[in-house]
Amino acid sequence: MDIRVMRYFLAIAQEENLTKAANRIHISQPSLSRQMKELEEELGKTLFIRGNRKITLTEDGMYFRKRAQEIVNLTDKLLVDLDMDEYDLSGDIHIGCGETTGMAIITEAIAQMHEKYPDICFHIHSGNAFDIQEQIEKGLLDLGLFVGENDFSKFEVLKLRQKNQWGLVCKKEDPLAQKEFVQKEDVLDLPLILSRQAINKETALIQWLGKEPKIVATYNLFYNAGFLVKQKIGYALTIDGLCQSHKDLAFIPLKPRLEVELYVGWKKYQALSKAVVKFIEILRESAL
Repeated sequence: MDIRVMRYFLAIAQEENLTKAANRIHISQPSLSRQMKELEEELGKTLFIRGNRKITLTEDGMYFRKRAQEIVNLTDKLLVDLDMDEYDLSGDIHIGCGETTGMAIITEAIAQMHEKYPDICFHIHSGNAFDIQEQIEKGLLDLGLFVGENDFSKFEVLKLRQKNQWGLVCKKEDPLAQKEFVQKEDVLDLPLILSRQAINKETALIQWLGKEPKIVATYNLFYNAGFLVKQKIGYALTIDGLCQSHKDLAFIPLKPRLEVELYVGWKKYQALSKAVVKFIEILRESAL
């Protein structure tokens, strides 16, 4: 399957009109229509519903669009990486980051890279560990910053010097906000808002609680969970440093203290670009 045909398909999916797509990619409409029919025949699937004025994707078409976009992105990234000079590094580095104050270590390394190699462009993708791992495995991200232990069987990892600690987030006028720390008995009967990663029974947080908590909501990234806490939907358990953007919320550490390690990971046996290799070298120095 030709990557060029995938680009043509994506143009139609974006424009939702054959004529507009043909004009955009500078080929004739009959030629574009013929190539899409050949693509459907090759796949044995109908990708489009062809209306008088608008073209929409079938369910198979939507799935193909997602995969085709990943392949096109990966191809573009590969071409940029191959074009880089060993002594005058340029190009792009794609980093996936979970929510953590450990991001400061990543930005320190970025600052050092930017000073030495100003032509390198960094792309930051925020997400949870599952999302970041998936994107790395597909080759769409070069490396990721992970909070806590994950399944790193397919990854090379670097443990960072910084750690985060778990705590409870509540409104500042809540009686719990006056405590120096909260213990298990303070938390167990509360309606809790947890990250989707943390609800696994094997996580350190659930083991700290000792029994299955009363979960009223889950979150992917904490910022939006803060609004649930403000509306008194429940109390959030999260790591330190994430609720400062919500001025009316308080963070109270857990006792006994529960800490979480931070890791940078990249895919094993991956052919890394020269820029990524240099960035990892700088991170290793920072992690010591």
